[in-house]
Amino acid sequence: MSAAWRLPLTKTLEIALTVTFALILIRFINVLEDYFYLKYDLNKENNLKERKIRTQLQFVRKFIVSLIILITAAIILLSFESMRKIGAGLLTGVGIGGIIIGFAAQKSLGNLLAGFQIAFTQPIRIDDVLIVEGEWGKVEEITLTYVVVNIWDQRRLILPITYFIEKPFQNWTRVSADLLGTVFLYLDYTIPIEPLRQEMTRLLSSNLLWDKRVNVVQVTDSTKDGSIEVRFLMSASNSSRAFDLRCNIREAMIAFIQTNYPESLPKKRLEFKDKLDGI
Repeated sequence: MSAAWRLPLTKTLEIALTVTFALILIRFINVLEDYFYLKYDLNKENNLKERKIRTQLQFVRKFIVSLIILITAAIILLSFESMRKIGAGLLTGVGIGGIIIGFAAQKSLGNLLAGFQIAFTQPIRIDDVLIVEGEWGKVEEITLTYVVVNIWDQRRLILPITYFIEKPFQNWTRVSADLLGTVFLYLDYTIPIEPLRQEMTRLLSSNLLWDKRVNVVQVTDSTKDGSIEVRFLMSASNSSRAFDLRCNIREAMIAFIQTNYPESLPKKRLEFKDKLDGI
């Protein structure tokens, strides 16, 4: 084969082999990730360990894949003689260029370092339940630069990864998914509390959402408008169950009071005095 055909074909094959090898590495990493995803399934009742491992795996996989792509692109570019000359020329201005690149990449490097910090210190994990920017949702994805939070109504809240290093937020599943739920009812002073406790116990005992840890009824406050604040405290194994349990107990307790103690529902009291002249 003549040089006119052999040299371009050789260069094309060299680039194709480099790209193919990079793709094989990326596919191998994806296979390993799938293996660990099957081994550490999130569909368990107590999945704290699984969430920890998945968060680290997801970040490490994306970092390694990005590194492979950058190295592959660099190898391909440096295989051309013209690109080597450009690189040699750039090295002469590395002082000024380094400063410029440093300023330009400051934000990206900050995101990358924040990603490493989140992956290994883990203030958040995949499938964690968060209250962030006034929204309730679960961590759906952690990338090198941003975090996707799946909000309860299926919207997606996209936040920069540095947000979870610099700003406060609530993590309801940081140590455990177990939660306490509260229901507040405002009733008249005539309401008897002991029947409420008995009814609360009956309702929880027959409800599969209750995890049998906490069952408390307390009068926690008295308000200026002539009513008392009754708190019903209960527990559940995760935030979704706690929310549903609270709704169930609230509805059932209101129905119980309406049926058995309607006179104890909140009242507005008005007092009328007749004043007649000369009497």
